[in-house]
This record gives sequence, structure tokens and C-alpha cells, in this order.
Amino acid sequence: MFLLVTGGSGSGKSEYAERRVLELNDKNRYYIATMMCFDQESVKRVARHRQMRAGKGFETVERFLNLKDLVLPGESSAGEAQEKTTVLLECMSNLAANEMFAPAGSHKDAAEEIKTGIDRLLGKCDNLVVVTNEIFSDGITYDPGTMEYLKVLGAVNCYMARQADEVVEVVYGLPRILKSGRL
Repeated sequence: MFLLVTGGSGSGKSEYAERRVLELNDKNRYYIATMMCFDQESVKRVARHRQMRAGKGFETVERFLNLKDLVLPGESSAGEAQEKTTVLLECMSNLAANEMFAPAGSHKDAAEEIKTGIDRLLGKCDNLVVVTNEIFSDGITYDPGTMEYLKVLGAVNCYMARQADEVVEVVYGLPRILKSGRL
């Protein structure tokens, strides 16, 4: 299963995504953390997310760039997970920013780099849950760099939504099913 969870800041999307992962009851739960910490606010956010998933059986794998070359713990030399595996990637918005703006990022090739990474990750796990941000509704025109970031994130989000079995937008803590693969 591939689940894409989106929502605004503070919407409850992370909690919803974690709850859905826990419902799967898989032994191997990997949390791919994509946030680079640059300031106290980001350090606090990472600490809050770690506290949220404490005791839930997640093994955290930090991956700020180059998702396509990620090797999961327990992955065979052939690139396949050895046991049933569920991956929660949090958050696509951070990964896109990292790829675009970090010195070692893929810059102008960020969208294609990330799409390739998602495809490879889908081949490695039984279940993939990706959290992303809905940041496109404010109607504001930003500086050219931010507009390019929005374009890249939008392209990646659309790509994932087409591939996903289920797409859920969380608004005020309430899940709204946009695409359902459930019977």
C-alpha cells in the first residue's frame, strides 16, 4: 500500500500518518526523517516528532538527500527488505527543500531525483506512507526561488498522488479521503 498524507501546518497529518502505520501491525517500521535542523525551532520540531513516535516501534533513519540510494536496515544486498516492512517518510516538503537548496542537493533536478527515490522506495517496502504539506492555497506570489520550490513540490506531490493507493488530506485533525484504495 502507498498512502500519501497531506495537510497544512499543525493539521494533525503526522499523528494521522503514524496511526495508520500502527494499524498495519508490521514488525519492521522505519521512519525516514528528512528535516535538517538549522535553528532552535527546527530542533524543537524534531524533538516533538521523536516524542510522538516514542515506544511505537519505529527505527529512525535520517535521510536529508538522495532518497534513491537509501539502504534500509535489514535490506538484502539485492535491495529488498527481508521481512514485511513499512516505511513512514516525514516530510516530503523538507526533502524537496533539501534537494533544491542544500549545497549537496540535486538543485534543478530535484523533482526527478525525488520521483526516482520514491519509485525505488516503493520497490523496497510493503507499505509506504509519505507525509507532505499543503502549501499551495494561500494565493500569494513569492520570490522566484520560493516559486520554483512550490513548482517542484507540486510536481512531486502530483506524481505521488497518481501512484498512491490512497490520498488523505488532514484538516483540523480530521482526515478527508481524496483517493481511496480501500474496499
